[in-house]
Amino acid sequence: MATKQEKAARALLDWYQAMGVDEVIGEEPVNCFAERPASITVQTPASSRGEAESPRRIAPKTASTHSAREIGAEVSTLAELGALVAKFDGCSLKRTAKSLCFARGSDQARVMLIGEAPGRDEDLQGKPFVGRAGQLLDRMLASIGLSEEDVYITNTVYWRPPGNRTPTPEEIEACAPFLARQIELLSPSVLVLLGGAAAKTILNTSEGIMRLRGKWLSYSCSGRDLPALATLHPAFLLRKPEQKRFAWRDLLMLKAMLDSEVRGQ
Repeated sequence: MATKQEKAARALLDWYQAMGVDEVIGEEPVNCFAERPASITVQTPASSRGEAESPRRIAPKTASTHSAREIGAEVSTLAELGALVAKFDGCSLKRTAKSLCFARGSDQARVMLIGEAPGRDEDLQGKPFVGRAGQLLDRMLASIGLSEEDVYITNTVYWRPPGNRTPTPEEIEACAPFLARQIELLSPSVLVLLGGAAAKTILNTSEGIMRLRGKWLSYSCSGRDLPALATLHPAFLLRKPEQKRFAWRDLLMLKAMLDSEVRGQ
């Protein structure tokens, strides 16, 4: 017969499972909500006098997002930005995730897709949208003639939230300066916002996805307005396949936009 302690332990494990916990990260507990300074060591380019490169410590400001904005502004390529994000400690999600999921696709893409957060499969592979939802997204894009080589895919946060929970506003805010710089550096022709969470974050709105989808919106970037199209998240479509007709209409809008650009060149 199980002891009182064993029953309590079983009850705790059952509660963890119900809350979505599916893996153990480490032996010691971590307070994911504790304040932790964000600091990054980056290499300062060698001077024109031929001096050797030396590491430079970037001290955090009062807010990690301010520090991230300053750091992100210093890079000029997406590869450099990805390397900086890998060293960034200002988002608590990094402490519990296995991998950084910065992006997948082409650095020359005309179409940039932004989702909410990586899931378990993404955390294991270190790339966004590679699980069931990502596979559906690839099929959706293929239906209008787009492949991974034609698009650039990322999320509002770069690390998996524990148990696939929704990212907190603080976690989204910590990654926001990097995401804004990511958009600037890619400079796509169009943004596609996958799901209500991404659309609300990027467009700074409280409207729901069904009100936002099906029409062209705008995102201000480096002095120009990027056309933005909000659509249903592939994970939602897996749960509600009857809603795919709305996503198909959005995809046709995207195709028409891209085709018109080609004809105008």
